[in-house]
Amino acid sequence: MEERKIVVQSLKIGLDDEYAIAEKYYSILSALNNLGLTKREIELVAYTAIKGTISYANTRTEFCQKYNTTPQTINNTVCRLKKIKLLVKKSGKVKVNPLIVIDFKKDLNLVVKLTHSNSDEETKRNATQRLDNKENVNKVDTARSGHLSSSEASV
Repeated sequence: MEERKIVVQSLKIGLDDEYAIAEKYYSILSALNNLGLTKREIELVAYTAIKGTISYANTRTEFCQKYNTTPQTINNTVCRLKKIKLLVKKSGKVKVNPLIVIDFKKDLNLVVKLTHSNSDEETKRNATQRLDNKENVNKVDTARSGHLSSSEASV
């Protein structure tokens, strides 16, 4: 069997604020997981991750003003994002799935490992792991092993 070499590429992007970092992060997750999120969906997930919830009226109003949209658009977008498990309802509040929430006030070093699959079975197994891992990626001082952030799992 042919030994594969590893290619390492580093990119550095300076972004204005935590909202821009969050939007870039969720754009990357969408692209890597073939989610096909729209710009508005990415904005809503990013905003909700930073604010903690999109359930409060003042938070919805602020989102509408910041992104020039309507409450109806928020409702439709929340519905779609809940179906694909990016948003979840917890304690009566709509929040971003804890598996993919990080502190966007800090700089982010994102490691993406793209590997060749060893077999068709491994490819199928990786494809079915989307957001199924229940481990929270925000545990302090632990290696992240959740599906969307692991160096060993597909992203």
